[in-house]
Parts: sequence; structure tokens; C-alpha cells
Amino acid sequence: MLQKMTKLGIYLTQRSVNKAEIGRRTGLGRQRIGELCNNASTRLAVEELYKIALAINVDPGEMLKEICKDITLNIE
Repeated sequence: MLQKMTKLGIYLTQRSVNKAEIGRRTGLGRQRIGELCNNASTRLAVEELYKIALAINVDPGEMLKEICKDITLNIE
């Protein structure tokens, strides 16, 4: 069964980011990075997002906006 890539996975792939390098810079394990990129049920912690953004030299706020751009409020 093929797993659908997460928004973080798509974000990193579009930027041709080396996930092994992210692991070295952030201290996140290879398995955790794989889960964050390929498993939609895995929750990304804010600290992880922040470390990943710093590791790839992007603004954490901009990265958050891009990953969460499809999230909206429920309007009654």
C-alpha cells in the first residue's frame, strides 16, 4: 500500500531537502522524519517544525503558513 506524502513531506521534497542532513542538524531520527513526511496520522510538534525550519534556513512562520495553508476556521 502506498502512503500519501504529508504536507511537510511535500514541502521538503519541493525544496530538494536532504532529510539525513535535517536529522543531523535537528537531532530527529531517520524514522521520525520519515513518519513526519509520509504518515498523515503523525502529528508534527511545534518544536520539530521550528528545528526543521532552522535546519533548512527558512523562516519558521513562513514554513508554518505554507504547511497549514489549507486549514480554515469553521464558519457558522
